Amino acid sequence: MDKSMVKGVAIGAVAMVAISASGVTGYKMLSKPKSAEVLAVEEIKEKVRVPREDCRDVQVQRKAPVQDEHRIAGTVIGGVLGGVVGNQIGRGKGNTLATVAGAAAGGYAGNTVQKGMQDRDTVATVEHRCRTVYETSDKLAGYDVSYRLDGKEGRVRMDHDPGKTIPVKDGKLVLESPTAVN
Repeated sequence: MDKSMVKGVAIGAVAMVAISASGVTGYKMLSKPKSAEVLAVEEIKEKVRVPREDCRDVQVQRKAPVQDEHRIAGTVIGGVLGGVVGNQIGRGKGNTLATVAGAAAGGYAGNTVQKGMQDRDTVATVEHRCRTVYETSDKLAGYDVSYRLDGKEGRVRMDHDPGKTIPVKDGKLVLESPTAVN
């Protein structure tokens, strides 16, 4: 065999191996699945507490402002009336003693009456009161998806409902949402 014939056989053999290998690779590329079959989809929900402010106008009773803190008016009026009543009792030195005692008792009684009136004197006002209340709702957290790929079953969590199939690229599931921007 001459050299050119050996070279021809060698080149032919290499070409056959290359063509065969590319055919096998091409076949494998063609036979890889382009999608996985979805068997079941289950929504996953989580409870979410959302705060909001609840405000109302409430009528409130408050003690009215006092103009005569020391209750001088009640003491003076009570003392005068007590003195007049005490003056009606007795004669001479007894009359003076009764007038002084009546004035003292009347002053004390007037002071006490005014204190009671001031304590019961109220003013109604309206206050705006707010409080935080929580509302609970369900939020969609994702989807648990059962699928079949190359005869094998699996389960994966996705952020969207994939429909009837899940795309496959290079033998792996494509899990991103179709609206996701890369």
